[in-house]
Amino acid sequence: MLRESVRSLAEAKILPFAAAVDEESRFPQEALDALVASDLHAVHVPETYGGAGADALATVIVIEEVARVCASSSLIPAVNKLGSLPVILSGSEELKAKYLGPLAKGDAMFSYALSEPDAGSDAAGMKTRAVRDGDFWVLNGVKRWITNAGVSEYYTVMAVTDPRSAPRASAPSSWRRATRACPSAPRRRSSASRAPRRARSTSTTSGSPPTA
Repeated sequence: MLRESVRSLAEAKILPFAAAVDEESRFPQEALDALVASDLHAVHVPETYGGAGADALATVIVIEEVARVCASSSLIPAVNKLGSLPVILSGSEELKAKYLGPLAKGDAMFSYALSEPDAGSDAAGMKTRAVRDGDFWVLNGVKRWITNAGVSEYYTVMAVTDPRSAPRASAPSSWRRATRACPSAPRRRSSASRAPRRARSTSTTSGSPPTA
């Protein structure tokens, strides 16, 4: 039932724009609008916070059926889950309500910032630091290849809290989009999924309340 519903939506509302999204290397706004209208943009969000409460299998089915017509668009539900999962697993009830509510409603998306210029997806090689300063964390570092950067409202940033104990002492922190958008990387044609915006770099020193 779920697979058929998502497939029908994807073929009707996402497929017609898939080629243009890749050709123009742009964010698939039509896909986001269609997914939000059908509550399929973040099905993993628990019902407590306004979501569908879908399990991992249902979430994968949504991602798979969207990817069947547009791999780029499938990163909307995929990265929404990737970015929000640390909040679901470790966030306080206050933070879950604050971040997951807008996500479930479709008012905001999540992105996930792990990769760095010299670290790729190697978490042990991260150089971004998060230092506690009273009631806030000060984040300082550079992140790259952040899917949907500039469009997402929330960003889960992986950072090292204690360099002496790395790689064990790393923690995710959720941040709201800065006023100035992240710069986007130059586009290159490839056979891989490529349309969603990816940040080339974000170099900041910022403060944020603790996430737990």
